[in-house]
Amino acid sequence: MLALWDLQKSRLVGCALLMAAFALGGCSSQLADMSAADTTAHPKEPGAYLPVHDLPPDRDQAVIPPDQRAKIEAELAAARDRQAVAAKDAK
Repeated sequence: MLALWDLQKSRLVGCALLMAAFALGGCSSQLADMSAADTTAHPKEPGAYLPVHDLPPDRDQAVIPPDQRAKIEAELAAARDRQAVAAKDAK
């Protein structure tokens, strides 16, 4: 009985030490933010912004004609409808 009491006490102490180590570890600073004297510091701000006003060059290919575009849209709509019917039948 005494050995069981010692085992429970040592588990309780070990668990308390482990919880304390996790709690103190959460308060520590990040190693990546620490810099040695011989290393260069990381810049605090990121680089320049992406060029949002630069437009891509014009395309060499012609735009799809309206009648061909309508045909493609009709084919896509028909495929969507077929899949909707197939999904409803599968349920």
